Amino acid sequence: MPQTVQGVVALAKSEPVQLVDIVIPDPGPGEAVVQVQACGVCHTDLHYREGGINDEFPFLLGHEAAGIVEAVGEGVTEVAPGDFVVLNWRAVCGECRACDRGELQYCFNTHNATQKMTLTDGTELSPALGIGAFAEKTLVAAGQCTKVDPEARAAAVGLLGCGVMAGIGAAINTGAVTRGKSVAVIGCGGVGAASIVGSALAGASPIIAVDIDERKLAKARELGATHVVNSSEVDPVEAIREIVGGNGAEGADVVIEAVGRPETWKQAFYARDLAGVLVLVGVPTPDMTLPDIPLIDVFGRGGALKSSWYGDCLPKRDFPMLVDLYQQGRLDLDAFVTEEIGIDDIEAAFEKMHHGDVLRSVVVL
Repeated sequence: MPQTVQGVVALAKSEPVQLVDIVIPDPGPGEAVVQVQACGVCHTDLHYREGGINDEFPFLLGHEAAGIVEAVGEGVTEVAPGDFVVLNWRAVCGECRACDRGELQYCFNTHNATQKMTLTDGTELSPALGIGAFAEKTLVAAGQCTKVDPEARAAAVGLLGCGVMAGIGAAINTGAVTRGKSVAVIGCGGVGAASIVGSALAGASPIIAVDIDERKLAKARELGATHVVNSSEVDPVEAIREIVGGNGAEGADVVIEAVGRPETWKQAFYARDLAGVLVLVGVPTPDMTLPDIPLIDVFGRGGALKSSWYGDCLPKRDFPMLVDLYQQGRLDLDAFVTEEIGIDDIEAAFEKMHHGDVLRSVVVL
């Protein structure tokens, strides 16, 4: 039978979110109902509330989550009731051209639950990134559930569902950071901080954190940055070049742009070494365009200009590995959890996000 639970919904553009009753249907073929234990408050949720993704209101927000599978629908074999899972928004199809060539992390046809969750009056909800986890329970495609170590802390490992995985993956998967490579990260919010962690895991050196907020730069040092640059005080391009200037280097081997703005993308372009890699993981708005860069500079500097979508991750491959590293004490996911909050504190968490007061507020249910 369908269940009525509480969830946080954005009913209209730019209006405060509301805690309301929502209806969760029984899982159909290929679907699962998950009892949510924890969900991070991600900037993407704020984008949804502000109408920056699309206008398909009302939205059931929340997507960076972990919980327990309660029930599964017909044909589901990958998870079973009682499994502890991290939710992901990449449920691969197994049939598109990327999947056919064995590159499932680039699946072009990821899917969500077929049925809709609704308000009690029957109004269909649009779940954020196909998940909608600011709720006591949520309905997802079974492929959006990735089994991990059930002993792991839900508030920490749930962050792999979006921001932390995006940052770690931007470094390791997209940027191919390895031992001895130099890395600069422009923007040290949650995703940028995770890029620093990923670079440190891979053995990069030096790792240069760039931001305008001294609090974020201090946190970046704690997470593995070897150098910090306050770009409100110095030219970050020149500072990066000076730090990595041995052996004639003209910049870092890999520069990760975790802001998503044309001006910081341009800084990243010129802060990389010849044949260096630029990784864009910050999410721009639709109105932004590339900065005015002479095409000869694109040709002459060589290398690669990449974007990183979800850290080019494959959840079934990457989530269990990273959770194991966390359980072994080799990956400090706890450092990303600034505070644990209740489900009715999300609007306040958005305000803290605006002021740069948190890496992540995490709703614990």
